[in-house]
Amino acid sequence: MAKQSGGNTAQRVEALVRPTVEGMGLRLWDVVFEKEGPDWYLRVLIDKDGTMDTDTCADVSHALDPILDEADPIDQSYYLEVGSPGLGRKLTRPEHYEQLKGQKCAAHLIRSDEQGRRDYAGILQGLDADGNVTLTDGEETYAFPVKSAGYVKLCDDEDLFG
Repeated sequence: MAKQSGGNTAQRVEALVRPTVEGMGLRLWDVVFEKEGPDWYLRVLIDKDGTMDTDTCADVSHALDPILDEADPIDQSYYLEVGSPGLGRKLTRPEHYEQLKGQKCAAHLIRSDEQGRRDYAGILQGLDADGNVTLTDGEETYAFPVKSAGYVKLCDDEDLFG
């Protein structure tokens, strides 16, 4: 069976790398396999409490290289990049909404809602069982289906109030 790119590849790689990343005391934030120009990139995004440094990313990269070489989950050549999701990290999984509850987040909807708005920012209250994201901004509470959002991402005060 031919190996596929995109989501299936990312899922296969995630299963391979998660034990190593977590064994190093880190959280696996996301795995993304994407094409940029003529090149493919396998991006493994890791997170931890406190600040992430380049040495940690390099250590993870060195630990993952032999695992990926041996399992060979990707047919085409690619560049492995290990990094932090950073301040503007996108929330792509249910556990992200749990981990970042109480943090400042911004959301951009794919289409305008009933009030004609597409952009919301506020304190993340979470993702409910029905797949609705809730943000609060002072007196107001906004809830919208996560599938209607182009993105939900962590932001700072300037994004929130600028």
